[in-house]
Order: sequence, then structure tokens, then C-alpha cells
Amino acid sequence: MAWFYLMIAAVFEVGWPTGLKMAEASAFKVGWIVFALAAMAFSGVFLYLAQKEIPIGTAYAVWTGIGASCTFLIGVLFFHDVLSLMRGLGVLLIISGVVLLKYGH
Repeated sequence: MAWFYLMIAAVFEVGWPTGLKMAEASAFKVGWIVFALAAMAFSGVFLYLAQKEIPIGTAYAVWTGIGASCTFLIGVLFFHDVLSLMRGLGVLLIISGVVLLKYGH
């Protein structure tokens, strides 16, 4: 169940930078900021639950790795962030590290 909690935490981890970006680009700023704050809170709660069984270093690295990778992809797909060979390779390395941490546990 801990890994399930960690995946939920990672999904919410993506929510807060996305919410802040939407606040920047929207007239509905307060609503998006509230969304970002709620995502932060839920992300923290589920990370807390996951760390009851998963070592803190592993949980934190997986949480931030998934959050960073998914946020990067959202930026490329929806906000026209640059996708270059080096940036793509960097995200692949992050994902590889997360997979190694999961299976090296």
C-alpha cells in the first residue's frame, strides 16, 4: 500500500506547479493558487503515509523524480516549454533513477 500512497503523492506533486503556472496564465488566479496549495497538502500527506514503510531517501527521490518528470512533460505538452535532446535525456535519466530505486529496494 505504501507504493500506492507514494504514486498518489507524486500525482499531487505535479498539481502544485501546474496550478501555479495556471494562476500565472489565468484570470482565475486565486482559484488556481488554492488548487496548488491543496495539491501541496495532499502530496505531503500521502508522502507521509508512504514513508511509514518506504525508506525516506527512496520515497523522497521517487516522489520528486516522478513530480519533476511529469511536470516537465506537462510543460512541454501544454505550455510550449522547450524539448531538446539534452532536456529529454535529463528526464530519461531521472526516470531511470526512479526505476532503479524502486527495484533496488
